[in-house]
Formats: sequence, C-alpha cells, structure tokens
Amino acid sequence: MPQPPTLKISEIFFSAAGEGLRQGEPTVFIRLSGCNLRCSFCDTRYAWKGGKELRPDEIIGQIALIKKKYRVNWVCLTGGEPLLQDLRPLVRLLKKAGYRIHLETNGTRPLSFKPDWLTVSPKPPEYKITGDGRRLAAEVKLVVCRSLKLEEIKRIRQKFPGKIPLLLQPQSNAAWSYKKAWGLYWQAVQAGLKNIRLSCQLQKIYGTK
Repeated sequence: MPQPPTLKISEIFFSAAGEGLRQGEPTVFIRLSGCNLRCSFCDTRYAWKGGKELRPDEIIGQIALIKKKYRVNWVCLTGGEPLLQDLRPLVRLLKKAGYRIHLETNGTRPLSFKPDWLTVSPKPPEYKITGDGRRLAAEVKLVVCRSLKLEEIKRIRQKFPGKIPLLLQPQSNAAWSYKKAWGLYWQAVQAGLKNIRLSCQLQKIYGTK
C-alpha cells in the first residue's frame, strides 16, 4: 500500500503573530523546512535543512493539543518557504477542523490553495512575485536589508493594487535597519507611493518565537 504523504516540518508552536497586519493575534505556527532563496539576512536559517517528516493527521494532532491550552483559530504556514512542499492535504484537514489559514511566502512559487490571509515577502535581488501572489496578497512585507532602495520599493508597489498595504520591516530588530526604514518610508511618502507602512517584529521585541 502507498505510504501517506508527509511534510518536512521544522517546528510547530504557539505564539502571537509577530509581523504584518495580524500582529498580536494568537496563532499556531507550522514552520516548514527548506528554502529556495536562503537570503543572507534570514533569521530562521535553522529551517533551511533538516526537519521531521510528519503526516498531515499527525500535524493536526499536535495543533489539537496546543488548542487545548490556547484558544486559537489561526494557523500560520511559514518557513523556510512553505510552498516548496505540497500543502493541499494538510490544508484540507485544517479547513475541515475549522482553522483559518495564514500563509507566508517569498512569492516565487505558485499557490496550490487560497489562504484566508496571504503575506507575500519578496526577496532580493530579483524580488520575483508570481501572478498568484500579486492577485491574492493581503499584505506585502519588505525586509529593510542593506541593499533595499527606493527604486525597488517603487517597482514592487506597482505590482500590487493600491489597497494592499506594503510594509517596511526592519531586519532582525537592528538599529541601523530601523533608521533606514524610517528614511525609506519618508522617501516613499514624498514620492507619492500609496499605502506604505512601517512595521516591526514583535517576537524580537518581546523575546518570543
């Protein structure tokens, strides 16, 4: 008999959503292993390799144990890059169990399902974004790395409808990145770019996951 499909999982944990417009909401995070970009500024490099092979039903079981302790309805699929793996069997079980699904992606891979909330976080140097990502994004998150310039922000802003917020997020809570984010924010506002916002990482501030 064929073996049930598995996913390579780096970790499963409860926390408050730390980034983007869902900041502060109780969330179960499923961090999938593997990434196709491996940015130099990545703060979850441990998820690039390794991980534990788990069936979707085993993942649901772990989430159910977390829900006994925390009243949570949101599940965030993150990485690494979660869309490197086939998420459809897991998503079907999550939906059946009544969870809302938040997907975080670098935007380079096509979507295999429609999440309840989609964060697209394009990465340098190409800042590639699929058509699915442009069409379904609820928010766009740009890490303010040392190479980010106003021209890239302008180019990415043009790829999404004006109603979709574009967030400038400092890199790993670094003081230099906050300063740069503030400068880029004002340049973007002065250039007339719409719906540009400043963000942060609550997990870095509170010292949580």
